[in-house]
Amino acid sequence: VSCVYEPGVLTLRDHTELRALSSELDSVRGLTEALRAQAHEAANRLHTVLTLVELGRSDEAVRLATEELALAQRLTDEVVGAIAEPALAALLLGKSAQAAERGVELTVDPDSRLHVGALPTTDLLTVVGNLVDNALEAVAVAAPPRRVRVRVTETDGEVLVEVGDSGPGLPPEQVADAFRRGWSTKRPGRGLGLALVGQVIARHGGRYEVDAAAEGGSVFRIRLPIGART
Repeated sequence: VSCVYEPGVLTLRDHTELRALSSELDSVRGLTEALRAQAHEAANRLHTVLTLVELGRSDEAVRLATEELALAQRLTDEVVGAIAEPALAALLLGKSAQAAERGVELTVDPDSRLHVGALPTTDLLTVVGNLVDNALEAVAVAAPPRRVRVRVTETDGEVLVEVGDSGPGLPPEQVADAFRRGWSTKRPGRGLGLALVGQVIARHGGRYEVDAAAEGGSVFRIRLPIGART
């Protein structure tokens, strides 16, 4: 709420809806960027196949196209089979392509299970999209192999979103600051993604945990009660 005072007039403005719309816009923007990366990756593969055909190397073109198709289909089957929420499944497929462009292996845990309507779609996109983006930035400075693992599931009346990475890790004393707007390990003013995640957690009365990952990075766990949005 902001307060504006003019002589004889006191104006109060409620920014709750504006902030909610801003969060939804960031979620949609993240989904759009992820799908654009997926389309770009597909265009690169198609261009390679066509070039091989033009060079008269049809066998290699067929082999490459078949391998890429099988890989893409397997990934699609795994994600769509586990995540019934179509927008979230699309986001994860897009982020996989985005990760591949950066030389990062992004995997969706086979134990992932999420039904449509468990949580508002925009909130799911905000949490998952920003956690994955955070993980991709973390592994960018790490030595290969660079890995990001995602798990989204329903358990005990809540949605659990878990994203682990093989980056340098987040020191325990910086965990609380990481969810504060404007904080970043890079430079002041960069931190926005995790702050948006923190807003979703607050709206749903959820909670978060950040632990060390087995591969040396961090594991972010976000727990959001189903049907508890305020």
